[in-house]
Amino acid sequence: MFGILLIDVIRGNFYLNLYEIEELGLIGFLKPKKKYGLEILNYAVTSNHIHLLVYSTENREVTPRSTQLVAGRTGQQYNQRKNRKGAFWEDRYHATAVDTEEHLVRCMTYIDLNMVRAGVVDHPREWKHCGYNEIVDPPQRYRLLARDRLKQLLGADEYFLTDNYQHWIDEYIQKSPTREKSWTEAVAVGSSSFVEKIKEQLGIK
Repeated sequence: MFGILLIDVIRGNFYLNLYEIEELGLIGFLKPKKKYGLEILNYAVTSNHIHLLVYSTENREVTPRSTQLVAGRTGQQYNQRKNRKGAFWEDRYHATAVDTEEHLVRCMTYIDLNMVRAGVVDHPREWKHCGYNEIVDPPQRYRLLARDRLKQLLGADEYFLTDNYQHWIDEYIQKSPTREKSWTEAVAVGSSSFVEKIKEQLGIK
């Protein structure tokens, strides 16, 4: 399955501190980006789970290998620091195929509003371990997001992406966002024809 995928790395058995979250968000994602060419569209790292929105190419090994690298490295380093053994993550990851246009926008905002829904922050700009700040104000160095791919999928130019994304986030916050199970439990989110196409590819009736 290739195209836009929301990867939900299942919750961990333990909690990461802020230092470990920061290390996972920056260093952890840079490794698969450089090693496998992983195209990251958005992300959110919390104390015990990860949301990773990627563009999966026809090379089907890129996404699973990248996810295994991130999850495996996190668990290994946590065990070394805590002098323990055993699995850090509860289970393997879940992948949801995401349609383009408004469905992609909804998914991006859902990811960035993760800690707003949890009541940790009032706005995603306050949680630096997600993609929001890079989307609206891209840094000159150490970019995680595949910005050109994101603009292509949204049919957007630079101004449209930075300015409109802030408005979309503000609109969703005013609606008091709640958790939507479809993003982390469904095989696909999008138009009916898109969902049926993905199910057919996966052999699901």
